[in-house]
Amino acid sequence: MQVVSIISTKGGVGKTTTAANLGGLAADAGLRVLLLDLDVQPTLSSYFELTHRAQGGIYELLAFNEQSLEQLVSRTAVTGLDVVLSNDDRGDLNTLLLHAPDGRLRLRHLLPMLASRYDLVLIDTQGARSVLLEMAVLASNLALSPVTPEILAARELRRGTLQLIDDLAPYRHLGINPPPLHLLINRVHPVSTNARLIHQSLRHVFQARSGVQVLTAIVPAIETYPRASTRRLPVHRIEQRAPTGRVAPAALDTMRTLACELFPAWCDKFASVTGKPQTNGETRSDDNGPRL
Repeated sequence: MQVVSIISTKGGVGKTTTAANLGGLAADAGLRVLLLDLDVQPTLSSYFELTHRAQGGIYELLAFNEQSLEQLVSRTAVTGLDVVLSNDDRGDLNTLLLHAPDGRLRLRHLLPMLASRYDLVLIDTQGARSVLLEMAVLASNLALSPVTPEILAARELRRGTLQLIDDLAPYRHLGINPPPLHLLINRVHPVSTNARLIHQSLRHVFQARSGVQVLTAIVPAIETYPRASTRRLPVHRIEQRAPTGRVAPAALDTMRTLACELFPAWCDKFASVTGKPQTNGETRSDDNGPRL
């Protein structure tokens, strides 16, 4: 089971959109995917239409160590894509975990119960430094940080997100290595010289830094992404071909490229995605039994 936290100490960089669209593509590729919404503002929880809403959510998981998936996991209208909803609207979990002996490691200890059910877990986080954010990073195999192509965003990346990763280094003494950090340049205007220069600069700055990789995949600033969220669908289902004359590639091609770069072992599965939704009667690959 792959566990990916989508992180940034800066809000508004596209974490939720990235999590939703990666999860939707992976589910349509036949993978069993679970979204965990750790954001106090539960945007990811309302991104997709639900076909089943569980009684509990992230609060029960982290506050009470609830391990009954029937109580925790809601199903979305995208076959193979489940979600643990954010239901901590008052932000109590940060205080609770701050004072708990296992606070920053609680999610890491709970995730093994999901290994037989899911191939991929995507964790959406809040855009600020917090115990919840540190907990998500320590539970992950990989951290993905969207970065908008702006000078201030690049500076905040170094001051905030990279500092967060550095501050978790002492956990190596417990045998827990902070995950590698992948940087995704997000919302790039196809004809923006400034955006290209920042992308090149980020590559230059981090090429020698261990554990940090600037992805080749770039997500363009096109209206298809907000249109997909309005329709509550993964973006690759909205756009399989780029409109005539547009420089930016089709959303399907962008998400395939990103997914293959992050998870090369599943690239053949991603290549099979056509943008057409699966039906509930289709058989999923590597299914270990009935889903909740």
